[in-house]
Amino acid sequence: MSHMRANRVAEQMKKELGDIISRKIKDPRVGFVTITDVEVTGDLQQAKVFISVLGEDKQKQETLVGLAKAKGFIRSEIGSRIRLRKTPELFFEFDEAIEKGNRIEHILRDLNETDQ
Repeated sequence: MSHMRANRVAEQMKKELGDIISRKIKDPRVGFVTITDVEVTGDLQQAKVFISVLGEDKQKQETLVGLAKAKGFIRSEIGSRIRLRKTPELFFEFDEAIEKGNRIEHILRDLNETDQ
């Protein structure tokens, strides 16, 4: 039962985080961010937010710093939008799956071109 609730909360948080980051965060360090996934613990105390950022490594790191600085504001916004007894603590991480997928696709394309 708690697993299903954690998934519902994660999906709602994903939607709200996308809106908050794109519309409310005015930090110039925060670039073009896409929320790819949110994992909430079963007790709803912590949420791991996976992000994808457009740009170079330096821009990605600056975006992570900007999001870390705005973590309190983002958490309070989530708390006002989602009715929970306690708003989960947020942890931002890069989603490496997209980059790995692109790298694999590039390797496969190169292999295809060398075969022909």
